[in-house]
Amino acid sequence: MTPDKKAIGARLRKAREDSPYWSRPDLARLLRGAAEPRDRDRMPHVPSLTEMIKQWETGKYVPNRRYRALYVRVTGRADEDLFGSPRPELHLWRPDGLDGTVTPEDEDRLTQVSLRPARLDVATLDALAAVLAGQRRLEDAMGPAVLLDPVAGQLDAITHMLRDAHGPLRDQLGRIVAEWTAFTGWLHAALRLDARAIALFHRAVDLADEFDHGTVAALGTSFTGYVARQQNRPRAVVRASAAALATPGAHPAQRLFDRLQSARAHAMLGDDERARRILLDVADHADEVADPPPPIYWYSPPFFRLVVGITFSSLGDHEDAAALVAEGKAGLPVDQQGAEWVNEFDEILARDRCEDAPSGVEG
Repeated sequence: MTPDKKAIGARLRKAREDSPYWSRPDLARLLRGAAEPRDRDRMPHVPSLTEMIKQWETGKYVPNRRYRALYVRVTGRADEDLFGSPRPELHLWRPDGLDGTVTPEDEDRLTQVSLRPARLDVATLDALAAVLAGQRRLEDAMGPAVLLDPVAGQLDAITHMLRDAHGPLRDQLGRIVAEWTAFTGWLHAALRLDARAIALFHRAVDLADEFDHGTVAALGTSFTGYVARQQNRPRAVVRASAAALATPGAHPAQRLFDRLQSARAHAMLGDDERARRILLDVADHADEVADPPPPIYWYSPPFFRLVVGITFSSLGDHEDAAALVAEGKAGLPVDQQGAEWVNEFDEILARDRCEDAPSGVEG
């Protein structure tokens, strides 16, 4: 039986559609229900898991070990009947979709250094940076859910690597681990695994402080504000933004973002005058952002038009907001235009417009 992705996808779809027939959301709930409680807390929620099931069934990606076991448990079918034989090899440093970014030589080097951190060299650091950059871009294309497990597994490996590493390259490794921790936190936050996300952001900040990485220290602090905004806690957003702004070594693009994040939070608190004052003070600087470093690569002029747009939206300026968001989306790189985090801006516009509409009127 073939382990080809398309063939696996077809078998997974057939297993779902056979009697008693489950919709994709039904199957997502069953997979979550079959997981151990400890694992369930780290799994995506039903909407994100439903999208993962769709990607598996179309043959775009293949479930990892955790989900293979859950499929067997839920469907009652043998692993070989669902996934073929032999089992496809799973690569810690080259997750599905990252082909071409990491060479077999890089993968072997990372595996060896994970086992013996004394072998840490510049080539290993370069390979780690390539994996991290590739996965950031991959998240833009395929969303956070399918990357959560592999990235978390890699973080465990490099955290152990850092613990046992010595010599002049340890500080560079520490900065990479800080970045990886912040990225792993972001994946959790994007999937609304808030408690774990906050813990990871705090850990990223601690590592960034230890290894003198001001960019990541400010980013991790700012990301806690993102979680607070998702939780509708605007005062916490203001606090997180202020702390990020006060972080030594923060990149100018990060400072620009946190001022805008603060403006939207003040608007959520009803302090429109202060929000508008901040917004008008920084909006004209959105086009001045150039060459942001890898940890904040998405902070581009088009991205800031999106952020300025939703900030105007929070103040009730919906037409200007929609125009800015449309302009910002059009200016993004093609690989970012369909990202889940980009779609969130449209959702914010729709929600703000609905909240401002008179009762009984759809905006």
